[in-house]
Parts: sequence; C-alpha cells; structure tokens
Amino acid sequence: MHPIQTKIEASLAESAPDVEVLLAEVAGDTLRLFIDHPDGVGLALCERVTHLLPDVREQYALEVSSPGAERPLSKPAHYRRFLGRRARVRTREARDGHKTFTGELVGASDAEVTIAAGTGVVAIPYDDITRSNLVEE
Repeated sequence: MHPIQTKIEASLAESAPDVEVLLAEVAGDTLRLFIDHPDGVGLALCERVTHLLPDVREQYALEVSSPGAERPLSKPAHYRRFLGRRARVRTREARDGHKTFTGELVGASDAEVTIAAGTGVVAIPYDDITRSNLVEE
C-alpha cells in the first residue's frame, strides 16, 4: 500500500467516515484514488472527496473514481470479502516464472492471499503484490 493511501484514509476518516479508500496509486504526477461507499459512488461523492483533500491536490493531479467491475484489492479485508470470486494478482518478482496470477480467491490470512490459478494454488504474501483486482467472470 502506498504511504499516501494511509494519509488519505486518516484524513477521510474524520471528514467522510463512510468512504472506504480501496486504492491510491501514483502514476507520474497523477494520483488515482479508488473509493467505495455503502450507498454507491457517484459523481457528487467523487467531487466531495476531491474537495476534502486540498493538500493532496497541491502535490498531484487527483482522479477520484468508483471501484468499477474490476475493483482493486489492496487489504486483507478486501480479499476476504471476495473469496470465491476471480481476481488477477500481479507480483513484484516472478514466482515459478510468472508475475501475474488469475484465478479464484480461496484464502486470505493477515499475511497472504491464496489464489487457485491456472498453474495451481499459490499463496502470495501481500508485501509481494504490486496490484490486484477482481476480474469479470
């Protein structure tokens, strides 16, 4: 998880406690922020979150969006919520010659996620994951 995600989560916990930060990823001078909310995510909520983060907007061009169908997964709780669903997990280093694993989420401890991929069942520590998201079935 990017350090700025922790900072954003802390800021929004006070000003917008119902907003869940799914992923904050930096690409050049742009920060993409994926959020979720119990009532769904619409344009008004994205605009509200944008305005609640003025210090982030000083550093980055901020893009706030809904999770979409290929929802990002960045925390153990995210993986647990979607056990049984298909996901794509990308790793920093190759494991058995692969850096991308797509398959069913079959386990999620506090330390690693287990995925039943085409190459077999593999347990991947969260620290080794660069990006992960649900995939359409």
